[in-house]
Amino acid sequence: MEKLTDWAALWRELVEVRAHGQQDGGAGVSQEDIWKARAREFDARVKRRWARPDSSRDFILSHMDTNATVLDIGAGTGAWAAMLARRARRVTAVEPSSAMSHVMRENLAADGVTNVDIIQGSWPDAPVEPHDFVLCSHAMYSSLDFPAFVTRMVAAASRMCFMIIRAPSPDGLMAEVAQHLWSQPFDSPNFIIAYNILLRMGIYPSVLMEDTGFWDPRTSQSLGEALAEMRRHFRLPEDSEYNGYLMALLRRRLVHEDGLYVWPREVRSALVYWSVEHGSGSEETH
Repeated sequence: MEKLTDWAALWRELVEVRAHGQQDGGAGVSQEDIWKARAREFDARVKRRWARPDSSRDFILSHMDTNATVLDIGAGTGAWAAMLARRARRVTAVEPSSAMSHVMRENLAADGVTNVDIIQGSWPDAPVEPHDFVLCSHAMYSSLDFPAFVTRMVAAASRMCFMIIRAPSPDGLMAEVAQHLWSQPFDSPNFIIAYNILLRMGIYPSVLMEDTGFWDPRTSQSLGEALAEMRRHFRLPEDSEYNGYLMALLRRRLVHEDGLYVWPREVRSALVYWSVEHGSGSEETH
């Protein structure tokens, strides 16, 4: 009988691979410095995406009331915090990057939002009081200990936890490469791994797949650029022994349109949510 997957260990390994690659590729540049250069670009990208309707936003807003308090973990430049603050009584935004927090303060001031408290810190160590709702949207991918991350979310919530996380296609391009390189189909921390960890923790969440479907595909100017992106994603050296395999795969799976090489659409967002029952098995970790 095949051995069961240790999902928490797999999550940790994938986080470590990504962190190691960032350190090697950044020539000693810290994560904070990376966001210092990219915070406004990130903000502009979020605003473009938020110009379109989104089922996760609608669903979470439907649970809010004017007396609610909300904790936003990894708040970035404040899109969620600003939206929730218009419905809830108070929002606490936890964000480790000072560059992101600076842009968030600008955005909140421009929108006239005054009921958001910003805490500079990383989850799960940031000191916060309990809130009615706890939200983490795509801000869990650098956490080595996902069970500890979730346990702290549960401890900080009195009503519900919401988590929005990428859900890759099982037959996607990245899954095919990961299977070839690592003998398992996951290229990074994702919904499938997280969901299995939650089940092992005794949490049985509901799931809502965002109705906007797969994210917009990435594009490359050339196959050489696509190969470099693939090496960067999987933390491979420039002279990797896998270059031939990767180039053949890119030729097969990328589509050349209007002078660009278009990658397959293969990632969407999943909204994972559950009610909190303190004192139950939902806070147990394994």
